[in-house]
Parts: sequence; structure tokens; C-alpha cells
Amino acid sequence: MQRGFPRAEFEGRMRRVQAMMAENDLAAILVTTHPDVYYFTGFLTRFWESPSRPWFVILPQSGEPVAVIPGIGEALMRSTWVQDIRTWAAPDLRDDGVSLLAETLREVAKGGRVGIPDGHESALRMPIADFERLKTMPDMPEIVSDAEIVRRARITKSEAEIAKIQVACDIAGRAFDRVHEIAQIGTSLETVFRHFQMLCLEEGADWVPYLAGGFGPEGYADVISPATTDPLQNGDCLMLDTGLVFDGYFCDYDRNFSLGKPPQLVADAHERLIEATAAGFEAAKPGARACDLYHAMDRVLTGGAGRNDNGRLGHGLGINLTEWPSFIAMDETVLEPGMVLTLEPGIETRNGNMLVHEEDIVITETGARYLSTPQRSEIRQI
Repeated sequence: MQRGFPRAEFEGRMRRVQAMMAENDLAAILVTTHPDVYYFTGFLTRFWESPSRPWFVILPQSGEPVAVIPGIGEALMRSTWVQDIRTWAAPDLRDDGVSLLAETLREVAKGGRVGIPDGHESALRMPIADFERLKTMPDMPEIVSDAEIVRRARITKSEAEIAKIQVACDIAGRAFDRVHEIAQIGTSLETVFRHFQMLCLEEGADWVPYLAGGFGPEGYADVISPATTDPLQNGDCLMLDTGLVFDGYFCDYDRNFSLGKPPQLVADAHERLIEATAAGFEAAKPGARACDLYHAMDRVLTGGAGRNDNGRLGHGLGINLTEWPSFIAMDETVLEPGMVLTLEPGIETRNGNMLVHEEDIVITETGARYLSTPQRSEIRQI
């Protein structure tokens, strides 16, 4: 698959955002995080792992984005569609781009209001002290909420974005099919984690930022702990949950494995999870709400009691491992074609343990389509 996106993809994103900016009386939007900067510019780098430098991109109500970035990123930014690139020598302990950003905002906004993403799941990637200083600089435009414009723009994916997520899902699927090569009785979970990441890379992942899992004879106590040196034993249930990246886009789904014949408790719980996933998939249609999918899965899991200590039964997916919406009882986000989502039911087994299953889907005009190859009712055996 071709890397990156054509210029027309970015121009379309800007047009959608600019129309919403006009409706909300915003002269510009300022974005500062990797997902938002990548979405609007195509600037893709692992250098975001370093917190030493802030990065700014201004989206004007008309025209193309303006990048205000550290000089170390100029060459890469010039390889994108962005032409107006303004740099400073960073890190600068006295003025780390703040004056240059203020000058650019005055020029671009022309006295109008500047929005920043400030809702649920948003973040401001610059020192708070610098942001406070920015707001009080002379003749600065008023900085206000972006009215969820950036989130609304990113929540539905183009066909080109969906294709990249599909590739990521396919890579993970091939890695899951090879777990028998790396996980046997006596192998430590730490070794399984390390070797599974190798499998993902061998199958085509750019990197594997997220890998979680657990194991035990009756499931696992949680799904976020680091791997331990404890060895797998006969009868254990092993779960691996990966968020690998292809060209800036995540997949996010898991698979459960039984070391030998599964205990009936585990086999039954796994079958119930697949049934709940199918119920969520059936409910996933344009016009349905996120809470409708939650209730469809919960009816299978708890009979509608709504007991779920993990908080939700799925979420959005894209440049971030988890995006809006959340499948919870209170989220009334309406599903639209192009939304990429995970279905992630979980079920208690016994003694504080559980099983979790996850699939990736996309909403279409007529319903939903699996991006991950759906798992059969029977748990995989090693």
C-alpha cells in the first residue's frame, strides 16, 4: 500500500473543518498533539516521544495550514503538503516558540477568535506556563474552545484511512495466527510479549506501541498489567491485546488462547463473549447510538444489569489507539458511515478473573463490516 495520502485528502479535511469554523465564528484553530498534527499535515515521526519541544499547527478559516515548529522538524514538514513553515531553534529556555506562535496567530486570525481542542480526550502539548503567557501577550486573539470541531472532523474516516486500518488489522491477524510458535507450556508471559511484538514487526507493523494481556486457569485479573516472568501452565487461558501501527494508524483487538483443552468455565465464557460481540455488530448501524451498542452487548453479558467495572464495551479507533466514542450507557454519540470502532465485551469468570474479547469494525451505509477477521465461538487452542 502507498504510504501517506494525496494532497486532495488533506484539502478535503481542511474544507470540512473550515466550514465548521465559519459556523462557530472561529478565525483559526490551534492544534498541538501528534494525532491532530498528523491528521492535518501528514507529519509522521516518532520524535513526539521526546517532550523537550512543543509543536504548533494553525488551521486558518481559509487557506492552508501554517506550521510553527522547532527547526529540527523543518525538513520533514517540507516533505508534507504544508508550505508555510516557521521555525525557531528549540529548546529555548527563555522563549520556546511562544513569541513566534503569538506573532503567527495575530497574522492568521486578524483579530478573530482562535479555537483549541479542549473536550474529552483532548490534550494541550505545551508547557502550561507558556500557554498562560501566550494568552496574555499584547494584541493576542481570544483563545476559546474549538467547539469539538477537530473531534468531529476525525471521528469519521475516509476510505484511504480505513484502508490503512485494514492493513494494520491484517498484520495483527497474521501475528495472532502464529502465536502457537511462541507460546507453549513453560514459556513466560514476558517472553511471549517480546516475541509477539517480533511477530507483528515481521508481518509488517511499523511499530507496536501497545501490547497487553494476561493469563491464568480461570482467565485473568486485569488487562493492563506489564508482562511477568511467570510461566504458562497447562489449562491456562492466555490473552494478547495489540495496538500495532501501520502508516500512523492503529488496529486494536485481542485474541484468547487455551493452553491445552480449556476448562468448561473458560470455554463457556468465551462463547458468551463471541455472542455479545455479534450482538454489538448487529446493532452497529448508521443512526444507532453508542449506548445502543453498549446495551446490546450488555444484555448478553449480564442480562441488562449493566455491571462492568472496566467502564466500557468498546470505543473509536484511528490515529489514536482509543478515540471517541465510548460504548457506555451515557454516550449518545450517533453512529455514521466511516466510523471505525472496537467491540470489546468482557465477562467475569470466577475468583476475580475475567475474559475480554475485542474486534475492529467500520460503519457502512447499510450496517457494519469487520476489519479484523471475526473469531469463532470456540477459543483457540495451543
